[in-house]
Amino acid sequence: MLCVVGTVPSDDFPLVEGEVGLNGDLLRIGTSTIAVHRGTPALLAAAVKSAEALGRPSPFAYLVGDTGTGKGSRKLYAHLTEALPRTSFQTIAFHYLQPIIHWHKRLQAAVGTLKDRPKLIADAGFMYAAKMSGEASLYDLFTPDVGELAFLADEEAPHPFYTRGFILHEDNRVPDLIARAYKHRNAARYLLVKGERDCLADASGILETVDSPVEEALEAIGGTGDTLTGIVSVLIDAQMHMREAAVAAMRINRLAGWHARPTPATQIGEIIGYIPQAFRDVLDG
Repeated sequence: MLCVVGTVPSDDFPLVEGEVGLNGDLLRIGTSTIAVHRGTPALLAAAVKSAEALGRPSPFAYLVGDTGTGKGSRKLYAHLTEALPRTSFQTIAFHYLQPIIHWHKRLQAAVGTLKDRPKLIADAGFMYAAKMSGEASLYDLFTPDVGELAFLADEEAPHPFYTRGFILHEDNRVPDLIARAYKHRNAARYLLVKGERDCLADASGILETVDSPVEEALEAIGGTGDTLTGIVSVLIDAQMHMREAAVAAMRINRLAGWHARPTPATQIGEIIGYIPQAFRDVLDG
């Protein structure tokens, strides 16, 4: 089963855990509900739809509210260090949590006690925690956008705010940024880089790219990177090889956006609704 760990931008949202359901634009975890917007809720909604398309169980989630103070993240880190050793997840996708180095190390120690180590995926703040703690190589997949990749490529930056200016995050610099991230051991086994041209890379360089279909309106819609991480996490959890899973996910995510015929006013939930159709296009086509 896939587990997703993350936060939502609300100080009032409690720490919750459980299997995730989706009813329209509302996610349900136990007795708690949350609207599907960008961030971890978009990732989870995409994962639910992807699991449905494959006939897989819905993902299990650990969520807490955190508006950037780190209070909720610390609470969730502490809970996970106690809870994860009693689980048997095949895949864990870590998303928006504050990058707190000592808690990241304690969490990795807890994961290390598991008899069967799960596949580990990290996006957003959790990539930062992995890089800042020197433990990026413990992960199977990072899913950065080009700006986040620039931080991974900067071996001296202690925080994304301090990424040095000469390390540009332009799309045409992606191969150089990938090489630099691997040179300094700041990358997972694979990198799925999200941008105008999505690509999968490992330490040898870029392995696969997907750049069509193109929907320019998607650039104004927050959450499409989150949905890509949700889709690839489900495919990996379904035991698809990492390279095949990444290519399929990049194509599915773009096709879902294409089917939605988006405008700048389109909401991410509308695009997520087309994920099952995009799965059929890619896996049955």
